[in-house]
Amino acid sequence: MTRAKKSNRELPVGKIITLLKLHKELERAPVVSYIAQLTEDPYRILISCILSLRTKDQTTASATVRLFERAGNLNEMIRLNEKEIARLIYPVGFYNIKANKILEISRILIERYSGKVPEQMDELLALPGVGRKTANLVITEAFNKYGICVDTHVHRIVNRWGYVKTRNPHQTEEELRKKLPRKYWKELNSLLVKFGQTICYPVSPFCSRCKILHYCKKNGVTRSR
Repeated sequence: MTRAKKSNRELPVGKIITLLKLHKELERAPVVSYIAQLTEDPYRILISCILSLRTKDQTTASATVRLFERAGNLNEMIRLNEKEIARLIYPVGFYNIKANKILEISRILIERYSGKVPEQMDELLALPGVGRKTANLVITEAFNKYGICVDTHVHRIVNRWGYVKTRNPHQTEEELRKKLPRKYWKELNSLLVKFGQTICYPVSPFCSRCKILHYCKKNGVTRSR
């Protein structure tokens, strides 16, 4: 009787998440999670999500400090113009486009939502520049509701583990909603973002430092450290 191959076993995701939390590198929360813990302000969380897209955490953190020191709330934000916002948030990725979206979103929130950030997925997705990643992050971080935020780190890592087999973040979210126990939804993004930034790199990950190496199928990994 042959033993079942490791690749055919269902990954013990609960144990994996527990082991991930033992990594000291993951103790510091990603910038959006940190802002959520610090302010509990849905508007600041939404704007920081916009700034974080395709931007490193350190750059996002500096930009949010500059922006919110100048415009700490919705009413102060709409008094600025696009050039002022772009200057404050530079050098985040696509800073000119994001400056435009921040003003658009701010005006829509005042005109349609009495200055409040909506809590529903469809309403968040209707805001300019807001995709599923941002909407899910706002839902979980700003309103403490269940959502699965899938960015490039989450998509890459859960496929690398072999927990899902998907082609893009949208498919990954769909599969995770089907099979990931709901109790892990809120914390998955925060854990895997830091894991992907510090250990599980896209190229040449630090497998020698990884506490879940035993469970990882290393799909797509051709070189590691």
